[in-house]
Amino acid sequence: MAPGAEADVAIIGGGIVGLSVAWGLLNRGHRVVVLDGSDGSFRASRGNFGLVWVQGKGASAPAYARWTRASAAAWPGFAEDLRAATGIDPGLRRNGGLDLHFTEDSLARTVARYRGLAEALGGDDFEILGNNALRELEPEIGPAVAGGILHRKDGHANPMRLLRALAQGVRQRGAQVLVDRQVVAVERRDTFRLRCADGGIVAAQRVVLAAGLGAATLGPALGFRAPIRPQRGQVLITERLPKLLNYPSVIARQVDEGGIQIGATEEEVGTDDGTTPEAIARMAADAVRAYPALARVRLVRSWGALRILTPDGLPIYAESPDMPGAYMVTCHSGITLAAAHARLLPAWLDRAADAPDLEAFRDSRFP
Repeated sequence: MAPGAEADVAIIGGGIVGLSVAWGLLNRGHRVVVLDGSDGSFRASRGNFGLVWVQGKGASAPAYARWTRASAAAWPGFAEDLRAATGIDPGLRRNGGLDLHFTEDSLARTVARYRGLAEALGGDDFEILGNNALRELEPEIGPAVAGGILHRKDGHANPMRLLRALAQGVRQRGAQVLVDRQVVAVERRDTFRLRCADGGIVAAQRVVLAAGLGAATLGPALGFRAPIRPQRGQVLITERLPKLLNYPSVIARQVDEGGIQIGATEEEVGTDDGTTPEAIARMAADAVRAYPALARVRLVRSWGALRILTPDGLPIYAESPDMPGAYMVTCHSGITLAAAHARLLPAWLDRAADAPDLEAFRDSRFP
C-alpha cells in the first residue's frame, strides 16, 4: 500500500506485538498496513528470553493473571496457524517451567504469593518441589538449589522464528509492511492521517499504537497517558549442546537449536542497551550454581535489550478519549501475550460481542 492509500487499520510498530495484532486483524478480514521503524530502533522483539510464562504473573492483579493464562492456552493453536500458513515453526514447547530458589526463605515467600493468587483464581496448576524431587525432573540441577516451583502451563518458544513467521504471514495475508517509517504526527479528520519522517502520508480508518518505547513520545500526542520506561536485560548464550535441560527456568533454558540461554538482569539504566562484564559474570555464576554442568560450557554471545515497562508492570490497552479510533497496545510480555494479541485482542478492537474484558488495563489507571 503506497503512502496516501487507505487501510482499515494502521499499526505503528512492526515488532512481535504489532505483528501479532496485525495477524489477528487480517484473519478478521481487515485491510492492514504496518509501519515499522529503522534498524536503529530499540527492538525488544529481538532481545527477549523467549518464555511463554504464567507463573508469578498477576500475583496482585488477578485480571492480568487470567489474561496471561488465556494467552498461554491459546498459544498452541496460534503456533499451529503460523506454521500451517508459513511453514515456519515458532518452536513452542509447553511441558512446564521451573522457578528455582537458592534459599528456603525465598521459596517460602514465593509460594505464599502463588497460593494467594491461586485463591483469587479459584485454583492454579503448580507444584512445590524440594531438591530431590527437582532432580528427578531435571538431573542437572545442583545441590545449591533449595527447591523450586513447577508450573505445568509454562513453556518457551523461539522468538526470532516467531518474528519471522509473523512478518511473512502478515504479508501473505495481504498486509503492507512499510519499513524505515517513523511516524512523527497523527491527524484525525474523516480518517487518520499518519505523517512519517520521510514526508510520506498513510491514511487509515483506525490506528493501533504498538511502538514499544516509541509510544512514550507518540502516545501523549494521541491523547494517551504513556508512562513507559525502559529496563535493560542482559542475556548470555552458550555453544550448541546435546540435550541437557528438560525445562525452561527463569535462570536458563535450552533453546531448540541446542544453546543454553542464560539471563536476565533487571537494570534501570535508561536507554543503554549494552552489556557489562559484572552482569555477565553474575548471570554465569548463578547459572553454574543452579546447573553445575554449565561450568564446562563455552559462552559464545551476550547482548542487552530494553523491556517496555509501565509503573505497575501491567499492559496498556486503551482507546484515546481525544481521538476515538486510536488505540494503544503495549506490554513487556510480548512473547507470552502474542497469542492473546493475535486471537483475542482483535475482537476488542472491533468492539465485538465476544471481546475480552480489558477494562483493568486502561491507561486511565495512571495519574
